[in-house]
Amino acid sequence: MKPLFFLAASLLIAACSNKTIKRMKTTTQMQSGYAPVNGLTMYYEIHGEGAPLVLIHGGGSTIGTSFGRILPLLSEHFRVIAVELQAHGHTSDRNAPESFESDADDVAALLRYLKIDKASFFGFSNGGNTAMQIAIRHPELVNKLVIASAFYKRAGMMPGFFEGLAGAELADMPAGLQEAFRAINKDPHALQAMFEKDRNRMVQFRDWPEEYLQRIKAPALFIAADKDVMTVEHTAEMARHVTNSRLLILPGNHGSYIGEMMTEKPDMNGIGLTLEVIRGFLE
Repeated sequence: MKPLFFLAASLLIAACSNKTIKRMKTTTQMQSGYAPVNGLTMYYEIHGEGAPLVLIHGGGSTIGTSFGRILPLLSEHFRVIAVELQAHGHTSDRNAPESFESDADDVAALLRYLKIDKASFFGFSNGGNTAMQIAIRHPELVNKLVIASAFYKRAGMMPGFFEGLAGAELADMPAGLQEAFRAINKDPHALQAMFEKDRNRMVQFRDWPEEYLQRIKAPALFIAADKDVMTVEHTAEMARHVTNSRLLILPGNHGSYIGEMMTEKPDMNGIGLTLEVIRGFLE
């Protein structure tokens, strides 16, 4: 089976367009920089003021491709710290495979570098898996969690997802995501290396035991779309395992409710609804 989508370190909904988008301009000031983190030079951006909210992008993505439409709206209410993970976007790579655990440790180290003692975390797709690992491995850093379109068991994904990944090649990655990466990183080998590490992480993924989720004590909001790459039932199952959790199912597909880059016709009213639910939960 040839994969029809690439996201969450893997595949995207096939019906989405491959058009690139421009990031919406924020009305708040933006600060960016690089931090030495566990052998990486890790890129981050800080937008807005208020309680800190860390944004963690999906697989194969960047700050802009995952959050370009909703970040300016969030920055009107929070101090948004957006990061790019190992081998993604502006951040360097290292001679080690990717894992959700190492990503979690990298984000935790970045916050300590920035002298941020505690924050809320908004992880989309693979970024949601990373956010859960932060809550498991570094609970002292976590105020609240927003886990959007993530998973914890292989069976929770749509049929054929992992089988398609096993034979995925760079050409299967949507052109828009490739172009966004190349616009940031000019190294001709970097995109291929990122793709292979993302794919391998997903192909080799092993189910997390339920006790992993039960270790999460921070209040958590689980979000998914009704036509997402993971089932609604799986998202509800994750929420049931986290004591202080809420569940939100929205119409759409993978990332459309935040205006992720591959959303063909973004619904700003729908994105606004997502924003208001997240605001109400975090505040």
